[in-house]
Order: sequence, then structure tokens, then C-alpha cells
Amino acid sequence: MPENIHDSLTTCVGDTPLLRLGRCFPDPDREVIAKLEMLNPAGSMKDRPARFIIESGLASGDLRPGMRLVESTSGNLGVALATMAGLHGLAFTAVVDPKTTSTNLRLLRAVGAEVDLVTERDESGGYLQTRVRRARELAESSPDSVWVNQYANDLNWRAYYETSGREVLDAIQTPVDYLVAAVSTTGSILGLARRLRERYSAMQVVAVDAVGSVIFGTPAAPREIPGYGASRVPELLSRGEIDHVVHVDDARAALGCRHLVATEGVLGGGSSGAVIAAITQFLPTTPVGSRILTVLPDRGERYLDLVYDDQWLEMVSTVGGVAGQRLDVSTRA
Repeated sequence: MPENIHDSLTTCVGDTPLLRLGRCFPDPDREVIAKLEMLNPAGSMKDRPARFIIESGLASGDLRPGMRLVESTSGNLGVALATMAGLHGLAFTAVVDPKTTSTNLRLLRAVGAEVDLVTERDESGGYLQTRVRRARELAESSPDSVWVNQYANDLNWRAYYETSGREVLDAIQTPVDYLVAAVSTTGSILGLARRLRERYSAMQVVAVDAVGSVIFGTPAAPREIPGYGASRVPELLSRGEIDHVVHVDDARAALGCRHLVATEGVLGGGSSGAVIAAITQFLPTTPVGSRILTVLPDRGERYLDLVYDDQWLEMVSTVGGVAGQRLDVSTRA
């Protein structure tokens, strides 16, 4: 029997397990299954597009060793791009802003990213548009630099179509009735949905967005948890492919994180908590016998100063209008 040993971290991306969340959602009439994307080697689902974009660029000749990738990113994609870029002889610059957590800044630098900080707010009061403009400017300033542009790059959604979508179909036999996933660029939800609907055409797609995100036309407002939601509408968005949208605020996302780890032992990040909260809200409306697939995008260690910090949770609970409610993570999400 041949040895199963990898020669590069790049080939360790993917093949993450599926976990039935029977303790988190003890509903005998409905099944919730989660793909544990935090078990990718650089810690999140963003390993998939990072590897796919880089390897596609190298194969086409658009990228060559020694070139530099540039992207606006405050967390997971930056860590993944820096990791994968280094393994392929590329450099990487992450354009960040003052709201980027100190943990993420340390992670970015630890895996070899050059960090470029913008401080000017954009027209919506946030930093995303400023970051995007800065990333484009940096890439255009050098012929050996390439802007990843995750919000408009078709390789983003194709990465999930070719990898995680295929993995799900290889692993399951019973139809999926609902796909529930957090959104930011919308690449992951669209890639998964397009692949799964090739077999399960009646599957409903539920987008989990942040309160204060503008992706689906709701008013912009301050948000504290990175990883889901956006202050711009991504060019990749295909609204007609999404059947339902559930908005989750910071406090309820944090409670979802705590409920997930208390019941399943899974220490998930903020967007994982958001999908847990959304499913808690959405599940009772689904028909008996429904099968729900979700994605848990990243690890919770990167959020210890946010969703797992009691003082932070008390603060956002007050701001979000849930002050006075008992924050019992075993029963509330």
C-alpha cells in the first residue's frame, strides 16, 4: 500500500469533513450537516480560492514566480493568500484598515504578508472602498503586481464549485433541501449552490448576511465581526440564485458561536456563529424531513477578543437591543 504523504501544504487544502449537528439542533424531524472548513491547513475556507487563483494564474502564465499579489483583506483570505503565495515563490501585500484585529495583523505578518494600512474612511463611513482603491493602485503601480479582486474574480466562485461542491456530492447520497451559508464576496455560496443544484435542482439557497451589510440593499451600519457582510455589493452577486436572506447582528452571531462550541465542541469563528443563529431562526419554518447543509468557514481562535469575550458581548448586546436578555448559550443562538 503506497504511503499517503503530501509534499506541499497546497495539496492539503480541501477534503474537509462533514459533521451532523445533532447536538446543536436536536430536531428529530430535520437534519443539519456542516462542512468543517476551519480544518483547512491555513485555517479557513479561503484556502480554496487562494490556491485556485494562484495555481490558475501560474498555469495560464498570468502569474510567474517573483511576482506580487495584492488584495484588500483583513483576515482569512489574506492569511491564505500569503501562505499559498509563499509556497509558489510569489509575494503578497494585504491592504488592511484600523478595524483589522491585532490577531489578524500578527497572523498576516507571521505567514509572510506585507501589510499596507489605509486610514481614510470611504463614502459609506467604512474602509472597504478605500481598501479596494488602494489595492488597485498598488497593483497598477508595478507590472509585476496583480490585484486579486475577490469581489469580481470568477475564479473565486469556481474554486468552491470545483472543490467543496464536488466533495459534498461525493460524500452524501440523500438530497440537500437547503444550503445555508454566510456571504461577503458571495463566491462560496454561489460556487457551492451551482455545483449542488446540478444534482439537486430544487435545493433552496439561504444567504446569511450581517446586519449593517449592504449586499442585499439594506442600510449600511457599523459592524464589529469580520468575515461576513460587506459595505459594497460584490460584482459576483447573482441575486436570482439566492432564495432567502437572513440578517444576523453581532450579538446573535456571538451567541451562535458559543452555542456551537457548547453543544458540538466546535470552536468556530464569527460567520460560523452567524449561520448557527440563522439556522436556529430558519429551521422551524422548513418542512418536516428537511436536510440542511451549512458551512463553518473558519476557526474561533481568531475571534477570542470578540465573540468569546464576555465584555465585548455585553457591549454589542446593549447596542444591538438585546440587553436584559439572559445570554444562555445552551438555549439561545
